[in-house]
Formats: sequence, structure tokens, C-alpha cells
Amino acid sequence: MATIAIAAPHPAAIEAARQVTADGGGLIDAALAAAAALTVAYPHQCSIGGDLVALVRDGAHGTVRAVLSAGAAAAATDPAPLRAAGDRMPPGGPHTVTVPGVVAGWAELARLGARLPLARSLAPAIALADAGVPVSEGLARAIHHRLDVVRADPGLSALLLDKAGEPLSVGTTLLQPALAATLEELSDDWRHFYTGPTSRRLVAGLRERGSLLDAADFAGHRAENTAPLSTTTGNGVTWWAAPPPSQGASLLAVLGRGSDRLVAARQAELSRDALLGDPRSGGVDLDGLLLRAGRDITALPSGPRPAGDTVAVTAVDDEGNAVALIQSVFQSFGSGIADPATGVVLHSRGSAFSLDPAHPGALRPGARPPHTLCPALATAPGRVVALGCQGGRAQAWILSQVAEELLDAPDPKALLARPRWVIGSRDLNRPHPTLLLEPGTPDADHLTTVADRLGLEVARTAGPHDEAGHVQTARLRAGKTDAASDPRADGTAAILVSRVRR
Repeated sequence: MATIAIAAPHPAAIEAARQVTADGGGLIDAALAAAAALTVAYPHQCSIGGDLVALVRDGAHGTVRAVLSAGAAAAATDPAPLRAAGDRMPPGGPHTVTVPGVVAGWAELARLGARLPLARSLAPAIALADAGVPVSEGLARAIHHRLDVVRADPGLSALLLDKAGEPLSVGTTLLQPALAATLEELSDDWRHFYTGPTSRRLVAGLRERGSLLDAADFAGHRAENTAPLSTTTGNGVTWWAAPPPSQGASLLAVLGRGSDRLVAARQAELSRDALLGDPRSGGVDLDGLLLRAGRDITALPSGPRPAGDTVAVTAVDDEGNAVALIQSVFQSFGSGIADPATGVVLHSRGSAFSLDPAHPGALRPGARPPHTLCPALATAPGRVVALGCQGGRAQAWILSQVAEELLDAPDPKALLARPRWVIGSRDLNRPHPTLLLEPGTPDADHLTTVADRLGLEVARTAGPHDEAGHVQTARLRAGKTDAASDPRADGTAAILVSRVRR
């Protein structure tokens, strides 16, 4: 018998994980089942039409791998018409859809140690899409927040509005028969998403809307299995984060900064906006992203500042195996397109490209956009911590406010509930760079003083706020597992028992 601690932002994800572990599934099976269920229950924040970044630790060998399944722009991409229309990528629409990476990411995670066939991990999600899931408070808020986008798209309207054309309310059953059929098809062979009937339907629907993605773009997608970034602090803790095009370096840059965290976060934010891109498409200044180079970035072109919607699943078992997984549609309901033929909500990850050809994250044929997804792992003697969060561009500073304390915090849920701060501008619906404080944020007076020195405006929320992130964490400490889910989300955490040990 093995115990698995798992956290996710919706109870349906935990129930899906419970079902597969009862059938003998292990840590990775549990994480995959939870991730798949979230694409059904949380369509405003993730979808099989989005991307995935994950970190996976092999407890037996102490090794960590990064899985980056971030899709690329079309090979036929031509930035000129978009540059002629404005200085930024559009926030949504067909030109912001890159090849979705989630499904290939699931397959790569399964290859790294799943005990059960991928079809078994998808089964709870299929049942959930077919039978329906109650609309959560988070989903209802998102529908109201982006109601104009929902009404403008036939697929989203059919999915999220009632017969009278009004938004589905909390507790209403959300039925997704087309998505259930698509997931069933993928359970036969996940490659159908990239080379089979699912791919053909998605490509046809996208091209009808003006997208340049074609069958070859989908067929060419591969999940990247690579070495993560890491740093070891003086107390013997090693931190692991995903490499570019993920913003994982920004998290490593702000860890351990103590009272200087806000200063480091602002420096890391500016560096990321100026330096992050796809290493497959050109050079990326990793030392600059890690704030090691002392590079003057004031003269460099800045990247876009879009919002972000994301889910994190974290899991750790009593053998020290761990998964920190994040998948996303990038902003609520992504591109604002739900493909009726497949039931797939398509992400807007391409809106993170820069239209400045000198920028490392410039829109180029076949390039992957700069990525906000930022899962993390920490290892130390007798301890393994997995963590991740929703929070768009602010994920690095959100995680930095809880990461180090999570190594030894006696009550991780109370730590996640503690008020936090974030910085941003358009991603926080603010016209200027702003420090946003939840009520009761520790050291608020000091932070306000520092913000003034940095030229940041200061704003306060009325209470706990989605912009402060939905952190999920799972831990192994002194041989015992535990987990916690951020109270800002609709989620929960659990300790599961797998019947069969590897």
C-alpha cells in the first residue's frame, strides 16, 4: 500500500484521482486523472485545447525531469498583417491559437511512470463530461467576467448559456457530450489529437475561422522531456523549475530574497518581459532571467502583458515521487473559441508573442510563445514539496511568498490562506504597474514604501482575490504525506491509498 497526497482546484479532480488509485494506479495516474477531470470541470482555466508544463521526480533515483508540452505557431505564420493592425497581439481569436500541447503532455507523463493505461486515467473525465458536473463558483464568476466573449462565440454560448441565453448559475449541471466523445476517441489513441480524426476536425474548424494552423502543424507537435532549472540554497534545499519558454527562472530569481522580495520580483518581471522566448527559435539570456547578469534591460523591447488562467495539480507519495503539473487556456476561456465539433475550448497562448521582431519572444513561424506556466519542486533531507498555482504572469511571486515556508509549515492550508500581494498591470486590469495587496498582507507598510520607490501604484482588494493565485501543494515530510488547496479556489486536497506498490 502506498499513500499519495494530492491537491487540485476542484473536488472532481480529487475524486477522479481516487478512482484510479483504487484500481491500482500510482502517483502519475492520480495526477493524470485529476488533470483530465479539470479539463471538464474547469473549462475557463484549462482544456485539452491548451498547453501543459510539469515537473516529475523519481523518488528512487532522486532525479527530476521537466515536461514542456507547449505548442508552436503555424509554420505559415506571417506577422506582417498583425503588425499592421497594432503593436500587440490580439488578446483572443484564431490568431492566438497555437498547437495545443496538453494531450501530448499527458502521454509523456504517462511514459514517465504510469501504472495504468492512459485510457483508465481519462475514464473519470469522460464520465464527468457525459453525465455533467455542477457549475462551480469559479466557473460562474468567469462566465460573468467574460460574458461578451461567451456570447460572441457559438460554441461557448451553447456550452455556457441556458436556453434563455443567460449564464449558467452556480450548481447548474454543465453537460459536454461533444467533449466526452472526443475524450473517448483519445482514450483509444491519444495521437488522434495530432494525426487522427480529432485533429482533422480541430484544424477544419480553426481554418474556417481564419487560423493558419494546418494538419502538418498538429502532426509535428512533440512534448519536450528535458532537464529542469535548479538552484541549491545554503540550507541544503534544492529548488527545481521548468526552463524556457517557461518563466521558471523568474521563480528561482526571487526565492530567498526575504524583505527584498518585491524589489527582486519587479526586476524579474522586467527581465522576463524583455528576455523570455523560445530557445528553439533563438538565444535566450538565462543569466539575465535569473538576475545573475546585471544586464541593463531598459533599452530592450518589452513583451506583451496578457492575463492568465491556469490550474495546478500537485502530488507526492511516500516513496518521494512527485508531480507538479500546470495546464492552461491562458485567459478565461482562452481564445474565446469552443470548437462545436469536438467540444474543445482553444487556448490563447499565442497572445503572449511579441510583434517586435527584435524581441526573443517574437511571433515567428513554428515558434513557441513565452510561457507563464511555472510549476516547482523542492527537495531537502527528509522533505519533498510540489507546488504550483493559477496566477498568470504573477505565478513566480505568488509561489515565492509560500514556497520556503512550505518546507516546514505545520499547517500548509493556513499558510496558503494567508493574504498575499501581486504585481502587474494589464494582467491585473490596471493601466499602470501596480502592487495589489490583499487585506492583512504581512509587512504591507514596508511593501507600500518599496512600491513607491519602484514607481508602482498601490491598490488593495476588498478580500481574498483570484489575482493572488490558487496555490496547490503536496508534501512528504519525515515519512508522512500531506497536501493543501488554496481556499481562493474551489478545490480540495486528499490522502489517497494505492493498492499496488510498484
